[in-house]
This record gives sequence, structure tokens and C-alpha cells, in this order.
Amino acid sequence: MTSAPAPAPAQAPEPARQAGGPARPARGPAQDVAGLGIGRAFGFVSPAMLLIGAFLVFPAIWTIYIGLTNYRLTGIEAVSPSMVGLSNYTKALNDALFHNALWLTLLFVLGSAIIGQNILGFTLAWVMRRTRPAVRRTVEAFVLLAWILPSTVVAYLWVAFFDRDGGTLNNILGTPGTAWLIDYPMACLVFFNTWRGTAFSMMLYSSALQAVPPSQLESARMVGASGWQTLRDVVFPHIRGHVLTNTLLISLWTANDFSPFLLTKGGPNHESETVPVYIYNVALQGGELGYSSAISFLLLIANLLVSLIYLRLLRRRS
Repeated sequence: MTSAPAPAPAQAPEPARQAGGPARPARGPAQDVAGLGIGRAFGFVSPAMLLIGAFLVFPAIWTIYIGLTNYRLTGIEAVSPSMVGLSNYTKALNDALFHNALWLTLLFVLGSAIIGQNILGFTLAWVMRRTRPAVRRTVEAFVLLAWILPSTVVAYLWVAFFDRDGGTLNNILGTPGTAWLIDYPMACLVFFNTWRGTAFSMMLYSSALQAVPPSQLESARMVGASGWQTLRDVVFPHIRGHVLTNTLLISLWTANDFSPFLLTKGGPNHESETVPVYIYNVALQGGELGYSSAISFLLLIANLLVSLIYLRLLRRRS
């Protein structure tokens, strides 16, 4: 007789799963998307985080702290400043010179960035898209040269351009003896900043216009659309996001630009004293570091509010 086969060894029962739940994956070390692991990924970004903390976060926190004190450049307050709370901020809100600086900064941003650089940069990008490559490269080189030159060199050239005695502008217009930087300081600053900052807008719009389908432009031409109708109905819907981005960046750069000091130093009689120039004059000429730090923090808050408005507009567009 043959013997019965031996029974198979009993298998350990599988752990019960939760009803309706997926199987749990085996636990392992947490990893990022690249598979480096949190430790190694943090090691890669830690130098950048240290630099950001040392040169951005710490100065911002220190500025907020100084703005709550009566810290001065010289005197006993420079050695042992005392806390004054929000008195520096209330002083700024009631300071007529600070209100004047805010108004001039708004005019500076509106005239030279939102209107000047935006319109001139787009116009150059729109005209240069159909020109010969040699002409386009030459124009772009000259526009970029105005952007990359050091501020001190550019300021010296424009002071010579607006000079009362023998200035280039007076020789062109035949108006000898006109002191442009004294009689029309804000107009000169708007003209100067438009000339200098147009390069960024031109490059951004040149890249954006490449996304406009040529077939749509040709269709608009064939149906007899005017230039403005083509821009409004064909071009702008494709580059609206680029317009918002460009307007935000050049507005923030212009609002925080210190170049006007190199031309007018805020004069005459505070007629060209934008907020960055006013902060410099209060801090280094007036010695009120605590008060200037409070104004700097208010400027930072204004920049954040403008950025939030931009992000809201961009989100609404998408």
C-alpha cells in the first residue's frame, strides 16, 4: 500500500487589512522626489539657506528691531538705544516730508516704469521682430548697454546731458542756461529711468511675442484689422501674463531705486526726494537710524502688498 502524502505546512495567516483600505507600503527612510533622502537634500540646500538667512532674513529682523528704538548714528543713543515702541511709525505717518517722498515715488514709478518702460519696451520689441537680424542685434546691444553700465557712470553722463552750462540737451534745443535738474527734477528722473530700464521690458516682450501664433496675425491682417485691433484682440490675450510680470518687477525695482540720488540728491528743496533717497538722508545725514529703519519697514510692507495684488491678478487670469 502507498502511504498518504504528508500535509503541506501551515502558512502564517496574513495580517488583517482594514476594510476598504489600501495595503500599507513597507516603511522605509523618507525620500524626496529625486531620491536623495531628506538628509542629503537638506545638505545641498543648507549653504543657500545660510546665505539667505545671513543677508536677507537677519537684516530684515534687525531693521524691524532698530525701527522700535531711538537708535542714532552718533551720540548716546548710538551706544545705548532705548525702546520707543511704535513712535517712529506714528512719526512717519504724520511726517509731511515722508508724504512728499511717497507721492514722488508714486510719480516716479508711474511715469518711468508702468508707462515709460512698459510702452517703450513693448514698442521696441514689436518693431524689431520684423527687422533684419543685423539691425535688431545692433539696437538690442545699445539698449542693453544702457542697462548694464554702472550707475555712477550713467549718472555722470546724464548730469552732463542736463547740465546748465554747455549741457548736451541745451545745445540740442538751443536753450542755453536752462538748469533742467533744478527746474524740472522729476521729469529728468523719469526720462533717465525710462531710458535706462527699458532693456528688461524689451527682452521680456521679445520673448513673449514669439508665443503669438503667426497664423492669427496673418488672419487679422487679411480681415483688415487695424494695428490697435490686432494688438488688442490677438497679441495682448497671449502676453497678458507677461505684461503683469513685467509691470510688477519694474515697479518694485523703480520704487526701491537709489539712482535718483546720484543725479539730484533729492533736491532742490525735496522736489525729487523719493522714498529710498529720503531714507538715506534721514539715516546718514540726519543720523536717525531708528526712524529710517521704521520707514524702510513701511516700504517693505508696501512692496509685499503690491506683490499680493499681482499674484491675485495672475491667479484670476489663470
